[in-house]
Amino acid sequence: MASFRKIGGKWEYRIRFKDPFTQKHKEKSKRGFATKKEAQLAAAEDENKLLEFHEQSEIPLKSFLQIWLDEYKKDTIRKNTYLLHQRNIQNHILPYFDNIMLQDVKPIMYQKFLNHLTEKDYSKRSIEIVHTTMFNAMEKAVTLGKIEKNPCIGVTIKGQSKQEGIKFMESSDIPRFLQATLQYDYIYWMFFKVLIETGMRKGEAAALQWTDIDFKQFTISINKTLDFQAKSKDEFFGDTKTFNSNRTVKISQSLINDLKHHLSYQNKNKLGFGELYHHDINLVLCRKDGNFIPKSSLFNAFSRTLKKVNIPSMPIHSLRHTHAVLLMETGADMKYIQERLGHGSMQITADVYAHVSKKIESDNMKKFEDHMQKIYE
Repeated sequence: MASFRKIGGKWEYRIRFKDPFTQKHKEKSKRGFATKKEAQLAAAEDENKLLEFHEQSEIPLKSFLQIWLDEYKKDTIRKNTYLLHQRNIQNHILPYFDNIMLQDVKPIMYQKFLNHLTEKDYSKRSIEIVHTTMFNAMEKAVTLGKIEKNPCIGVTIKGQSKQEGIKFMESSDIPRFLQATLQYDYIYWMFFKVLIETGMRKGEAAALQWTDIDFKQFTISINKTLDFQAKSKDEFFGDTKTFNSNRTVKISQSLINDLKHHLSYQNKNKLGFGELYHHDINLVLCRKDGNFIPKSSLFNAFSRTLKKVNIPSMPIHSLRHTHAVLLMETGADMKYIQERLGHGSMQITADVYAHVSKKIESDNMKKFEDHMQKIYE
């Protein structure tokens, strides 16, 4: 049964129903309608979809996947994971399967879909991520009695591992990169230096608030990420990529000094902007007025600086890899690197940086050989 109310000049509908399989009461709502009539029409359409979903023996794959997202995933998993499932469905699954019925998705057909992704030169890892979405959705379809068996079981995922393509900045290039960035704009210098010295993801760094920094203990608490596409301040902060991504990392005296200077710089901006400053979000790495730095601005500053100092092009995420390589160069073990980067397991860290580890080992052996050659001479 749907109910309606007006909020801030716009209409909202709420649909309350009992899931026939879980027997749990659920609620679905949507707002932003100009008139009550529009809200009533939209509510009726959604009610019909729910009714058809539970009563019909056959259902289009497209409709099932949308119900799966709305009723079984939304608000039960992290926002980033939900958006990942949504992108996989919209960008890969539905364009291939088009208007096929759920019951008509068969193992051979699904294998051809995965092979299709391989032919489009997606990495094995990317295909595995898409497969995870479809596999989980089909498992729910089995549970709900919509299909008898999961057609995604027993498939072969092909594709090349692209770990060899991981890019990072050579330690010898870091000083001139940061110097050029400082000349470009101090704000970006501060942002990129934090990434290099902590290994944070750019969204984690963008979400840093001053309450996350402990100047006495020399630590930064990483507990959220910034949604660069948020439409309001209420949606700015989201969960970190995984539960393991929540972590506290030690930072150097040098970075502490930089942050103290940055706080002083920011306080001057607060005085200058007054009420126009975004005091409420309390960001560490932000624009002069306290608002977050757009992802496009970070990308432009990074790519232009790389080009200026003739460093090969790479994504900003490479600064996270750069931090890991710096740790490895100092002899840090994989367990420490795993915890510092917030990986779910040490195996993930080892797999990602295996080739880097071999390169460092090779470089060290060359240095050893050169040193021994001098001794023997």
